[in-house]
Amino acid sequence: MIEGQQVDLSNLTRLAVVPLRFFLGALFALLVMLQTFSLPGMFWHWAREDPDFEPLRWPMLLCSVVVILCAQLVIVATWRLLTMVNDDRIFSDDAFRWVDAILGAIVVAEASMAGLLVYLYLTWDDPGMGVLVMLGLLSGGAFGLLLLVMRTLLQQATELRTDLDAVI
Repeated sequence: MIEGQQVDLSNLTRLAVVPLRFFLGALFALLVMLQTFSLPGMFWHWAREDPDFEPLRWPMLLCSVVVILCAQLVIVATWRLLTMVNDDRIFSDDAFRWVDAILGAIVVAEASMAGLLVYLYLTWDDPGMGVLVMLGLLSGGAFGLLLLVMRTLLQQATELRTDLDAVI
């Protein structure tokens, strides 16, 4: 950037929204395939190949489907927030509903994984799967807390914009 020259952030943001929507749509489609075809088949195959895995088949599938449903809700809410950004309506009460929906989805996914983790440690000898679930729990928790901070920033920016609009 040349000194004294400003970048038009609104155009840059609008340019970023199109590829982001492409990636969100592709991710949503892959998650649908994963939850309807891949995971049920994979857990069935594991249980058939290793009878010791049979008690984990249904809990793992249930938890996976719940987490994927939550991820799909996050994608839909993010899509709606992107629409609000494009329409310059992000500083509104509607935005908080979508951010709260994302936070709710994170809480449900975290609760599902925590339940699975307890089940794993009570019934499974190998700690590897539990470590993977714990990694998911920690990642989801960090993302949820980050989103909570971002929600607070959105709230502060909304209040500032409301005050500014009242002055103008």
